[in-house]
Amino acid sequence: MASSSDIIDRAVEENSDSLKELSGKIWEKPELAYEETFAHDTLTDYLEQHGFQVDRKFKLDTAFRAVYKQGSGGPNIGYICEYDALPGIGHACGHNLIAEAGVAAALGLRAALQANPSAGATITVMGTPAEEGGGGKVKLITANAFDGIDVCMMAHPEATNMLSPIVLAVNHGSATFTGRAAHAAAAPWEGVNALDAAVNAYTALAMLRQQLKPDCRLHAIIAEGGTRPNIIPERSALRFYIRATTDKELHGLKDKLTTIMQAAATATGCDVKVEYDAEDRPAHYSNVITNERLIESYAKHWQSFKPAFPTVVPNRVWASTDMGNVSYVVPSIHPTFSIGSTANIHTRPFADDANTTQAHAATRCVAKAMSAIGWNVVADSSFLAAVKDGFQKQLASLS
Repeated sequence: MASSSDIIDRAVEENSDSLKELSGKIWEKPELAYEETFAHDTLTDYLEQHGFQVDRKFKLDTAFRAVYKQGSGGPNIGYICEYDALPGIGHACGHNLIAEAGVAAALGLRAALQANPSAGATITVMGTPAEEGGGGKVKLITANAFDGIDVCMMAHPEATNMLSPIVLAVNHGSATFTGRAAHAAAAPWEGVNALDAAVNAYTALAMLRQQLKPDCRLHAIIAEGGTRPNIIPERSALRFYIRATTDKELHGLKDKLTTIMQAAATATGCDVKVEYDAEDRPAHYSNVITNERLIESYAKHWQSFKPAFPTVVPNRVWASTDMGNVSYVVPSIHPTFSIGSTANIHTRPFADDANTTQAHAATRCVAKAMSAIGWNVVADSSFLAAVKDGFQKQLASLS
């Protein structure tokens, strides 16, 4: 009898042409957050044609859930599809490949299950829209979409292979300063300059960066600064993103920013309103908690399928994603994988590289690895127990 790895490899390769076509269709028709109707329909049609029970418009208009169940009981293995694009530059984050990987992983695990009819398990492919700032997964978590899933996996295309990239928590905020308008030439002393408050705050933020930990990030702009030069500005506004390695550390950084905004208001005689997105709002992305047992299994299986670009680089800071929020409710992994591109994500050259033959081959390789992890979860109850035990310990260490 063929091994589970051989069965998975054969199943994914037998579908390689249709998977490439699936991904290519999404790549050719990029859609922005919550507008991914074509991608939604294309993916759900494909999964339904391959024997999955599909819930279209699952919780959100462009989300979906596709399920394959064998036997009674057993674990529920989740695979994530993303498929939104970026404005102006299309699939420069390679979400078409993420969708391909999620579907291919499900096909590989289904084949392993079918070859072992006594095994009971559920495969859930979760279609999650609007990762690019729209927080689709955050909304799905709030709607209890991930309830009952035991593990959740996705892999992100990149220029390099990282097993556990440092994916930062991020929160969006704003500070609105209110002063008093006056004629800037005739009676400037009657004014209270809200732009001065914004400049003061922006300068203080710039100085704070020197004291931040290396993995923290702070980005800010002055979004409003007055209407005409001869009017003392009565209103100004800062918009900012703050990032940290954990949600807990992010909270401490928010406290520092609030103090800066209040101090800038006091120094200039203005009032200030500081606002942050709540943790259950789409603009709050948590850091990714990489499950150690799952990623160890991924690394072993991925290498066994002989990736074309096998070099693994040290983990480094790598932006933010709403997959982080998922990793706080379900044991998860979010490795990056090289598609042979020398370009960084969110660039036009990377968008071009996200639909090449070598990109699709690299995607199938990571999909097979995620299929193999799924089979480990099904075949070895002690492995799943260790995954869940590690998950609880990681959560406890972050509280």
